Formats: sequence, C-alpha cells, structure tokens
Amino acid sequence: MENELKESGLSSRRGWIPVAVILSVLIIDQIIKIMVKTNMAIGDEIVITSWFRILFVENNGMAFGLELIGKLFLSLFRIAAIGFFCWYLHKIIKRGFPTGYVITVSFIIAGALGNLIDCMFYGLVFSESTSLSVGVAHFTAIGEGYAPFLYGKVVDMFYFPLFKWPEWMPMVGGDIFFSPIFNFADSCITCGVIVVIFFYSRIVNMGLNYSDAGHEAVVTDTTDASSTEDFSGPDDEKS
Repeated sequence: MENELKESGLSSRRGWIPVAVILSVLIIDQIIKIMVKTNMAIGDEIVITSWFRILFVENNGMAFGLELIGKLFLSLFRIAAIGFFCWYLHKIIKRGFPTGYVITVSFIIAGALGNLIDCMFYGLVFSESTSLSVGVAHFTAIGEGYAPFLYGKVVDMFYFPLFKWPEWMPMVGGDIFFSPIFNFADSCITCGVIVVIFFYSRIVNMGLNYSDAGHEAVVTDTTDASSTEDFSGPDDEKS
C-alpha cells in the first residue's frame, strides 16, 4: 500500500512536467505570432542576418506551409491527433516512461496545439492580414474576424535562406536551399519527432509495455538467488 502511494505521488509530480512544457511552448508561440500579426503586413520582412529573416506569411495547411487537404478536415484531424497524443501522454506518465521521452512527447503535443489555436480562434478575433499598402491586422470583437471557427490561418514567420544552389545544378539551380517559412510550434513538432527517431525509437517500439532492461536483470538475478537459497536447505540436511 505504501509503495502504491509513493508511485502515485511520483506520477503526480511527473505529471506537472509535461503541463509546464506545454504551457511554456504555447505562451512563447502565441506571443510571437500575435506580435507578428499585429505589427507586420503579409510579406513584410525583417532581416536579422543574411541567412535568417522574419518574414510574415499565413497558410491554410500543415507544418511549413504545406497544403495537401481541405482546411476543415485538417482542423478536425489536428483535434483528433492531439486527443490521441494527450491520452498517450497520460498513459506513459502513469507507466513510468523516461522523463526525457515524456518531455519530448509534450513538445510535439504543444506544437500541434499552438497551430490548432490559430485555426480555431484567429479567424474569430483578428481582422484579415493584408499587404503593406492596406495595413496590419488588429483585434476584433469575437466573431467579427476574417473567418469562422476552425477556418483561421496559421501564422508563420521564421525564414532561413541559408544559401542558393549553384546555377549550373540541374533541377534546383538558383533555388534557396531551405525555403520553408515556419513558426515556433512547427519547430517544436519537428525537433520532437527528430529526438524520438534518434533517441527513443526503442521505447516507441515497446508500445505501452515499457520496461527497464537493467531493472529486469536485477530482478531476475535476485529471483535466481532466492531460488537457490530455498532449495539449499533440504539438500544440506540430507547430506
């Protein structure tokens, strides 16, 4: 009973870690997006260095501005995916998965939530962002924005034109090496997926049946030792 209470308390304390991660990511992501949307027009650009710029664009699609499926379907898919990952996060916390893995999953969830907030609410509370000649967007009364619920556009701003391919190269000659424009939420999703692939693929393959191999080895050795002790007594007596 005491062990169960300790495990429950530990699980509860570990549960605050993903909450803190998700809230921190959401706050940072939304502050950046609101600052860009209310101070820059579409296509407006701030040059930080030759390879890093703040370039304001909006998109209806997935991460990095991809547009592969309809807007409503994409928003509903995001809600379903986030719901699944939240359920998964709850399970891996209760089953004692490594804290690093829990944090990584939290970053992925937070990134997806950040972009979902744009889709759900930005159309309701912002006027439409336009070109510099017309003006920047501003807050409106709820429901008087540029789009209905779930139809808002995702705000993107980070642009890294690292270099151009040489003109003589076929297919890509003269193009920017890395042309997608993305936001903080996109980067959290991407970094989280990369960390999972390179550092936690073994744990992912376990599903929800996580076990610490080192701990199992210790338990096995202890069991073997106790078994030996159990049967050594009768043998000694017979001898």
